[in-house]
Amino acid sequence: MPKEIKPISTDMDRAVFHIFPQFCKGCGLCKEKCPNDVLIWSEKLGVYGTPTVKPKDEDSCIACILCEMICPDAAIYIEKKAKKKRAAQ
Repeated sequence: MPKEIKPISTDMDRAVFHIFPQFCKGCGLCKEKCPNDVLIWSEKLGVYGTPTVKPKDEDSCIACILCEMICPDAAIYIEKKAKKKRAAQ
């Protein structure tokens, strides 16, 4: 019987970053293509025993979802947050 598929989630300023270790093969495409160099290798191992990725800090991610789109295994899901409205001045 397969294990339940649950992501490891990181709450960031603009989005919630979800990585599914059960799908991640550690290819590093997401890390390589991130325009803000947000992703680093994690101690959590993926499907082939290779490291998965995680965000290195919460405020560098711009929620562009490039990592989600480039992942060949659909191991990343970016849940964008609603934009905060600025207070009237």
